[in-house]
Amino acid sequence: MNTTNSRPIVLCLSGHDPSGGAGLQADIEALLAQGCHAAPAVTALTVQDTRDVSDFRVLDPAWVLAQAEAVIADLPVAAIKLGMLGSLEMVDTVTGIVRRLPGVPLVCDPVLRAGGGGALGRDEVAQAIRERLLPLCRIATPNLPEARLLAELPEGSADACAERLLEHCEHLLITGGHGDESAVHNRLYARDGDRQTFTCVRLPGSYHGSGCTLASALAGRLALGEQLASAVRSALDYTWRTLRDAEAPGHGQYLPRRLPLDFAN
Repeated sequence: MNTTNSRPIVLCLSGHDPSGGAGLQADIEALLAQGCHAAPAVTALTVQDTRDVSDFRVLDPAWVLAQAEAVIADLPVAAIKLGMLGSLEMVDTVTGIVRRLPGVPLVCDPVLRAGGGGALGRDEVAQAIRERLLPLCRIATPNLPEARLLAELPEGSADACAERLLEHCEHLLITGGHGDESAVHNRLYARDGDRQTFTCVRLPGSYHGSGCTLASALAGRLALGEQLASAVRSALDYTWRTLRDAEAPGHGQYLPRRLPLDFAN
């Protein structure tokens, strides 16, 4: 029996998706695939399937705080991954939790819409995330529609959204999966002006949980000590493979195949 901890701990503050495609199940599977251990604290419960979300309920902030405190008191947290928060009160609660772990890399996946388009929080939640959580992030990972909501630029380009959001966060990865080009352009921006574009072949189909998968994989790579740009590339490559091998168990979107670990290159 191994009594030493060989796997970095990642605290995940996310919602639960009963279809298993997104949310905390995505976090757990993606982190296992990086060789990390997920410590999941539930922020919200949703009613959703592989097509869309029909309802959600944000948990009592005191319960979420109690979950996180139990983890922090017992486990050496090496990174934090944020997903669905859903309310202003939850943004405040999570901000307080994050401030208790200074220096621990924070990956924020600003979950504001489900893959099918359904809302997962009121509009003011985007503003609260921008003002209160992005300044604490090592990196945020919005897709372009989410970046537009965060930046309050309904028709803004990735570059325009990044210019506004980098006033609040150090690094920003705006993913390009919602476009219609033959290649997907994922753009990494830094406040110091550095910019990198990671391009991959666009896969056919629509996917449920790709953003959760990417953000969790990235948190895992940072927890392992990988440098940011390299961690972004590793997480993007892993996520692309999960989509390439995705399955459609229901009547809606494909679900990323995050496990087993023996992906062919």
